Amino acid sequence: MKFKIALLAGDGIGPEVINQAVKVVNAVAKKFNHEISWTEALTGACAIDAVGEPYPDATHEICMAADAVLFGAIGHPRFDNDPKAKVRPEQGLLKMRQKLGLFANVRPTFTFPSLIDNSPLKRERIEGTDLIILRELTGGIYFGERGRRDDGNTAFDTCVYTRSEVQRLAKLGFEMAMSRSKKLCCVDKANVLETSRLWRETVQNMEKDYPEVTVSYEFVDAVAMRLVQWPNSYDVIITENLFGDILTDEASVISGSMGLMPSSSIGLHTSLFEPIHGSYPQAAGKDIANPLATVLSAAMMFEDAFGLKEEAEVIRNVVNQSLAEGIVTEDLSGDKKAYKTSEVGDWLAKNI
Repeated sequence: MKFKIALLAGDGIGPEVINQAVKVVNAVAKKFNHEISWTEALTGACAIDAVGEPYPDATHEICMAADAVLFGAIGHPRFDNDPKAKVRPEQGLLKMRQKLGLFANVRPTFTFPSLIDNSPLKRERIEGTDLIILRELTGGIYFGERGRRDDGNTAFDTCVYTRSEVQRLAKLGFEMAMSRSKKLCCVDKANVLETSRLWRETVQNMEKDYPEVTVSYEFVDAVAMRLVQWPNSYDVIITENLFGDILTDEASVISGSMGLMPSSSIGLHTSLFEPIHGSYPQAAGKDIANPLATVLSAAMMFEDAFGLKEEAEVIRNVVNQSLAEGIVTEDLSGDKKAYKTSEVGDWLAKNI
């Protein structure tokens, strides 16, 4: 089979971890006789430096023509430390989500048998954890009206949702729950927020279409607590943009490292696959960043975008093998030998 993949490495450690994923994808393609066509494109701070905007039209055209997008990370300290910067790398990410229609972020959270004691949480609390958080990506407070008044002394951000936005995310959540343990949790703040009441009302109205799914409704503050108390009680969680942004990062530590968790963003035009970690500029260029989250994102790409489960499983198996054998970067090596980012990528590709 032939596939066109848009390659958006981005900033910081993005190019380094993306390079390892490319090695792995090419190894899988060779093993299973697929043909991969890669097209690189700029996004983030590097795009601002090159053309003055974080998500150029040329990049968008490349993404639209691709079967999938493999994405690294964006962000740079010089923008983080300048609150008056008019153009920021993160604006490119929001623009990309809007223009590609990337309305649903899929973030799995699971544990690795060989690393379960690396987690800051006790083994007995996290063993057996296997959950998915579906975060709505193109609505909510990140896209609502915002501004300043009273000579800049008062600021406001507006959270807006339409029923159709909630329905399309909830539909994915119900379908995902049907293929798993048939449990769905809708996370909101319906005791305070009108948008959350719309979320709860909409999902309640959809329950009749999925009678086999057991649905629960929980407030976001309670879920933030329960995710560290008994995460294995959850299966599929659906929530709005801001809540999902926070909860997914909280859930990421369950595995023991943010460098291990993949994600995908399902779109109207194409889908994007990326690690959940940021650009980690302090490590950029040092060949020390953990590439496994990006590699596992490539596994999600094979399964979810291309429908190739066997290829995805080959990647997951070799990642588990690398963890079991200690072929890992310094964030996971402890007092044992730490391998370089590029060395881990080479080892994975060779063993595939």
